[in-house]
Amino acid sequence: MARDQGTPEKVATIGKRNMMKALDRLPTGTLVVIALTLGLAPFVPEPHVWQKLKMLGAGTLIRPVDIFDLLFHGVPWLLLLAKLSRQALLSKG
Repeated sequence: MARDQGTPEKVATIGKRNMMKALDRLPTGTLVVIALTLGLAPFVPEPHVWQKLKMLGAGTLIRPVDIFDLLFHGVPWLLLLAKLSRQALLSKG
């Protein structure tokens, strides 16, 4: 017999809470190192994430490999931003 998972709102709340717990467990220093290495690699001639953001702004980010590249090099920065934002919010309240 299947277990009742509750309303969609309850499931969404549980999912959000689990994501926040996972974010809280990530060490900030490790996220900084990952963002500075993977997030900026390759460093020459310019960081990939910067190149892809410029392509996005110009409207030329259309190839799937470029979209994947933006996600691959951008996720460390998004995680770091989320972690720092969460720490700031928790320290205020």
